[in-house]
Amino acid sequence: MQAAQNADTGSQGGRPGAENALGHEPSAYLRQHAHNPVHWRPFGDEAFAFAATRDVPVFLSIGYAACHWCHVMAHESFEDQETADYLNAHFVAVKVDREERPDVDSVYMAATQAISGEGGWPMSVFLTPDGQAFHAGTYFPPAPMPGRPSFRQVLEAVQDAWLGRRNAVEQNARSLAQGMAEAQLSAAVMLTGPPPLIDDGLLPEAVQSLARSEDDDGGFGAAPKFPPSAVLEFLIRHAAVTSDTADAARDMAGRTLAAMSRSALFDQLDGGFARYSVTRDWSVPHFEKMLYDNAQLLRVYLHWVRLGGNEVYPAAEAAEMAGRTADWMLDSLGLPASASPEDDEGYASGGVVSDDVVALASSLDADSVVDGEHHEGATYLWTVAELEELLGSDRGAAVARLMNVAAEGTVSRFGSPPHPARVFDAGESALWAVARPLLLAARSARVQPARDNKVVAGWNGLAVAALAEAGALLQRPELVVAAERIAAYLERVHWSAATADTDGQLRRVSHAGTARGIGGLLEDYAFCAEGLFALYSVTGRVHWYGLAEDLVNAAVRRFVVDGRLVDSAGESGQVLNAQGRQPGLDPFDNATPSGAAAFAGVLLSYSALSGSSDHRIMAGNILALLPPIAGRAPRVAGWLLATAQAALAGPVEAAVVGPDSPGRTALHRALLTSGSPGLVIAVGHDGGTSGQSSPVPLLHGRPAAADGSPLAYLCRDMVCGRPVGTVPELLERLVSMAG
Repeated sequence: MQAAQNADTGSQGGRPGAENALGHEPSAYLRQHAHNPVHWRPFGDEAFAFAATRDVPVFLSIGYAACHWCHVMAHESFEDQETADYLNAHFVAVKVDREERPDVDSVYMAATQAISGEGGWPMSVFLTPDGQAFHAGTYFPPAPMPGRPSFRQVLEAVQDAWLGRRNAVEQNARSLAQGMAEAQLSAAVMLTGPPPLIDDGLLPEAVQSLARSEDDDGGFGAAPKFPPSAVLEFLIRHAAVTSDTADAARDMAGRTLAAMSRSALFDQLDGGFARYSVTRDWSVPHFEKMLYDNAQLLRVYLHWVRLGGNEVYPAAEAAEMAGRTADWMLDSLGLPASASPEDDEGYASGGVVSDDVVALASSLDADSVVDGEHHEGATYLWTVAELEELLGSDRGAAVARLMNVAAEGTVSRFGSPPHPARVFDAGESALWAVARPLLLAARSARVQPARDNKVVAGWNGLAVAALAEAGALLQRPELVVAAERIAAYLERVHWSAATADTDGQLRRVSHAGTARGIGGLLEDYAFCAEGLFALYSVTGRVHWYGLAEDLVNAAVRRFVVDGRLVDSAGESGQVLNAQGRQPGLDPFDNATPSGAAAFAGVLLSYSALSGSSDHRIMAGNILALLPPIAGRAPRVAGWLLATAQAALAGPVEAAVVGPDSPGRTALHRALLTSGSPGLVIAVGHDGGTSGQSSPVPLLHGRPAAADGSPLAYLCRDMVCGRPVGTVPELLERLVSMAG
């Protein structure tokens, strides 16, 4: 619309008699509500125990720091004393930052959708004191609207039902939990036993299904339109293989990438993609900027460059977009080592350069506070009058026409987001080259949106992969350095290595260099391992391979329960109660790839690098989720489809060995810039000639040439060709191996 501490107790404890208990929470989103008259408590056992003691329901409100409608409901209802008094008298109010507790968010989102038929944030859920949902919705206004009751009406109706129809309320809650448990059992993914073969007809079927839902303005479906990052990754991989649907996949990907990059979804002044567009033509964005979106889109634009682009969207334009996105991520989300908890809602405006960055913040807010009020997108909007005042009458009017700045404003009284929606001609490029720096300087003097400085492990893992690949493909080594700094932060702050008595564990969230809250979810382990494998492929530093291997093995121990894959490791009894005591697994992509799909991709890569058939079997069993959804719902299965495409393509295993030299660098770069969808790269980095001492099994038994010159070995489906020593030979071999 997380030294670690026990997440189930909440850091304030929710003690009886306390008022608002969010003032010292590390989450910026929770602290945004610390001065509400509502007696908020953090999610945890003590809050639910307090509800049981009082024999009242729990009102659970879930949102995130950059959420515009969360701010709206907070101002309208949670800051209202009369509403707060009623809520405090009849409920225990609990606040959750969905980005810190995606396990909580996921299960109660499923409940909300089952109860109300809608989902989104803010999420408003009413629970029994043991955590089972019985009523839910999203945003509720302060006064009734057509088809939507007021928040006070909802509170009163729930209170009446709790007092007058308690048995029915509790039975409905149990029935919903049981239904969710049955759904989890029916969708269970067992990782043991031989996996079924992948039907290679599923992927063309998915392409055809996507073609039927493609919109003329780029993207898929109707408004609101979100950047379909995982689907684009699948289409790009499919376009790289021999298939009757490869051209269609390329064309769809190109149209969407072009439309997004030329639209208001992309900040044409400073860079960075917004969360989604309210309109189907991408002209009115919802203005929060999220790390996870930009990290994924950076990688997708890079992979389009590797593919070679097309006439609709040339590779050179995509490369420029990728570079600007990488720069924006580091400049606007980059956190220096000296970041403090008090900075959690600060804003970085280009002041942090890549050499200083150790991690990336989560998001920039959708809103800016102007005259004490939240206004969505106010920082980014321009009126025609403002352009004319800044640039002069004629030039300002010309820029307004060029960048679709409407006289009446397309978003609000603050104006329109400038965007061309097409390619510039030479004269227009010259005009924009003059105007852009002037507009950017003027905009920097405005009130800026707040930044949420929490570091989410998985999202930073996505960024490691994207920045490492950007550095390699764009020949910008400083981006690889930034990726290594972020990887080092994740290892130092979020990762606890295994000991004789404990398994290694990854923490999901850190604030100011300290990890807090729950252990990482499956997606965190998968995204971080993905990033580290990509970083190893670019740098050849075996340390990153070893850390990725540790994460994969820890994830198997943590998230495979009785042979069945789960998303989380039972952090919360209330979450388990809400889904009938059955641990859950969501196979569908949301804003990021599902944990299951991402883990399948990591297992596939690791099996190729390590030679582990057990991990290849696990990946194949996860991919068995595809047949029911590939043709019917490909838009929520993009990463599964992309991983299946890599599996069908091999994966192709490439080992580059020999002394560090220009020749080895050329072979390595040719592989890094290849568009092969299932390519896994290992590179010797110690100057050895056999790889026998390397911890990466793919290098074992693959020596350099007799004269010491470097060689590249290519294998697929347990069949290896003769090694090659030149780039033309290597490229010819890669083409012949394309699936």
